[in-house]
Amino acid sequence: METITKRDLVTKLSNKTGLNQAEVLNVLETLLDTVTGELAKGNSVVMRNFGSFQVREMKGKVGRNPKNPSQDMKIPPRAVVKFKPGKEMKERVARILPMIQEG
Repeated sequence: METITKRDLVTKLSNKTGLNQAEVLNVLETLLDTVTGELAKGNSVVMRNFGSFQVREMKGKVGRNPKNPSQDMKIPPRAVVKFKPGKEMKERVARILPMIQEG
């Protein structure tokens, strides 16, 4: 399995839509900026059949200092983004398991 970059996505979308790569890149950047902006406001972003992005709070906890394991460190609460895949995405991704096991 390979890693697909933003550049790869732009090329694939350009080939599928007939739009030039600059237009596709602009749309993709705008989408990502908009999703990020909404999440930064604390809003959820739902894309049917793809999935949903939600902001969740990670509670504060006490951890260990990696440089001095005998010393405790307080880790403050923070906001994190959680992604929950949609039904269609889950079903399509679930089908790759036999391909992974063969490869």
